[in-house]
Formats: sequence, structure tokens, C-alpha cells
Amino acid sequence: MLLFKLHSKLAMILTLTAFSTMASENNQLQILEEKLDNLIQMCNSITEENELLKIKQAELIREKSRLIEKTILAKTKVESMITRLKSMEHM
Repeated sequence: MLLFKLHSKLAMILTLTAFSTMASENNQLQILEEKLDNLIQMCNSITEENELLKIKQAELIREKSRLIEKTILAKTKVESMITRLKSMEHM
């Protein structure tokens, strides 16, 4: 009889331990799912930010090209004026 009681108590302890382990694993799984959701959200946010930065970069490249053209045109005009002034000095 004593052996039966010990066996029953041992079985109950093992069952409780198994339930506790399962609850802990479920909790860990939920924490992992939350972390994964956060990573997915961060990835989506970074992807969106990257797309916006690519658009901004393209705009800046176009503006730089336009400014280089304006600088070349201004340089050409200034050189032309200097040449005309020099030719006026020699007259």
C-alpha cells in the first residue's frame, strides 16, 4: 500500500512537472513570436525608409547634375566676358 501511495505521488509530481514545463515552453514560444513580430515590423519599417532614401538620393543626383550644368554655363559666360574685356583693353 505504501508503495502504491509513493507511486501515485511520484506520478502526480511528474505530471505537474510536465505541465509546468509545457507552460514554460508555451510562454517561451509566445515571447519568441512577439520578438519575431517586432523584427518583421522593424524590417518593414527599414525597407520603407530605404525606399524613401533611394528616392531622395535620385532627386539629389538630378539636382547635382543640374547645378553642375549651371556652373559650367556660368563659367563659360564669365570666361567669355573676360575675353571681351581683354580684347577691349588692346584696342
